[in-house]
Amino acid sequence: MEIERKFLIDTLPENISQYPFRQLEQGYLCTEPVVRIRREDDDYYLTYKSKGLMVREEYNLPLTKDAYQHLLPKIDGILITKKRYLIPLSEKLTIELDIFEDALAPLVLTEVEFTSEEEANAFTPPEWFGEEVTYSTKYHNSTLSQRKP
Repeated sequence: MEIERKFLIDTLPENISQYPFRQLEQGYLCTEPVVRIRREDDDYYLTYKSKGLMVREEYNLPLTKDAYQHLLPKIDGILITKKRYLIPLSEKLTIELDIFEDALAPLVLTEVEFTSEEEANAFTPPEWFGEEVTYSTKYHNSTLSQRKP
C-alpha cells in the first residue's frame, strides 16, 4: 500500500546539493491500470499501481537491465526523466523531491510517504512546500507521461 501526499515546489531549498539523489527514468506500458517500468540508478523495476489518490495499492517487481531495455520501446507516451533528492524530514519521514528533466522541465514535485492515513492527514507540510496536488490526477506521473513532447 502506498500512502502519500504530493506538493508542487516553486523554490528549491537552498541546501539541495547536500542531499543524496537518484537518477530516475520511467515509462508507462499502461495507464489504466498503471503499469510502469523504472530505472533507478542501476536498479530496474516493473510496478503496478491501482486507482486512487492519497492511498493506492502498489506492487514492485525487480527487472533485469535486459528486461527493462526490452520493454522500453513499448512504453506509451514520453519517457520521464528526473532527479529524486531524498531529504530527511523526521526520524520516520523523508521528502522525495523530484526535479523533472527534458519534456517536463521545469516541473518540481515533492512527495512524502506515510505508514497510515491518519499519519498522512495529520501531516503539516514545511513552509517551502507549494500547492498540494495530492487529490489531482493531473500530477500523477502516469498522466504526465501522456504529455506531447
